Amino acid sequence: MLSGIIFINRNGLRWRDAPKEYGPHKTLYNRWKRWSDKGVFAQIMMGLAAEHSEEKTVMIDATYLKAHRTATSMGVKKGGVDV
Repeated sequence: MLSGIIFINRNGLRWRDAPKEYGPHKTLYNRWKRWSDKGVFAQIMMGLAAEHSEEKTVMIDATYLKAHRTATSMGVKKGGVDV
């Protein structure tokens, strides 16, 4: 199940786009939500950071974000009226 959650997050997919071999998308989402609420992912990150005894801050960034195809036209005035 964890591999399905990692696959979705790594590829920026919707839950329903998960390959069938990872199981039902609703199950994947529910497990991700439950683990997230319990702090499982924060514990994983702290454990990974603890393995490297370097004294520095490690940050994870998600600069690749998908936008809806109409996002570029949002806020454009048509005929002098804000849309």
